[in-house]
Amino acid sequence: MKAGLTAAIATLIATSAQTVAGAAEKTLPDTDVAKLPGVVLTKKLAEALPPAIKTSGILKVATDLTPPISFHADDGKLVGIDADIAAALGIILGVNVQMTDVGAGAAIVPSILSKRFDVSISGINDDPELEKQVDVIDYMYDATTIMTIKGNPLGIKSMADLCGRKVAVPVGTFQAKLVETASAKCSAPINIMAIPKMPDVLQAVRTGRADATVNGYATSVYTTENQTGNGKGLEALPDIRLAVGYLGMLTAKDNPQLRDSVVAALQQMVDSGAYETIMKTWSLGPLAVKTVKVNDAASMPVD
Repeated sequence: MKAGLTAAIATLIATSAQTVAGAAEKTLPDTDVAKLPGVVLTKKLAEALPPAIKTSGILKVATDLTPPISFHADDGKLVGIDADIAAALGIILGVNVQMTDVGAGAAIVPSILSKRFDVSISGINDDPELEKQVDVIDYMYDATTIMTIKGNPLGIKSMADLCGRKVAVPVGTFQAKLVETASAKCSAPINIMAIPKMPDVLQAVRTGRADATVNGYATSVYTTENQTGNGKGLEALPDIRLAVGYLGMLTAKDNPQLRDSVVAALQQMVDSGAYETIMKTWSLGPLAVKTVKVNDAASMPVD
């Protein structure tokens, strides 16, 4: 990890040393996050939270591990853009934020629909079909690119070059749908390997079980630069930038009170500059939004 990210690595502290998937981790901001402008208790927003959350004082957050969105550092602490944002939200809304790794991106939507969690902060790609199930708070931009083994020995330059190749994707994701759509246009279909967890997707490419993965632009570029976890030996193809759109936080359709409180808190962070600082800390300043919107995928249609 770059030296410039060292301070951010300490952003979150778990309530115990246990950081296995499924364990709730209490977010406590480090000094740098707590001192960001606009990251202060805002009583008006805290009072607007749903009664159940105000009573418990806990905001239950679902996430899954995808660097730099959220992932475990070498010391086991949960870190990343979402970890920093979650910690800041806890200060603004006056609640204890408990983040839980649900193990796979495909588990995020069911975890919100079942009310197991209040909100997800996990870098889910927004699209109109998703918005039919849940409310999506569009909090950063992203796109899709291709990752190969370092050096791109197969000379992949486009989605068409994946025809007839083995491509690993996370189960139930936007990227999986994108590969399925591309495969339908191939004379030799893509051999799609659907794998539950993102680290295992990266490992499949690294070990040669898959020729490539189609993945979020932010994650791919960050993994290439920092070679976190199982990303070692991989390379993003940054000139390939497909399906530019939003990443979103999810809330239940019948919980507009929570949705609106989170949107207002995020916008406060945007307006104060705290949000942009967090994005730049993780080398993704160009993906920062200027306005936090809800269910706005239709404004950025994917070809």
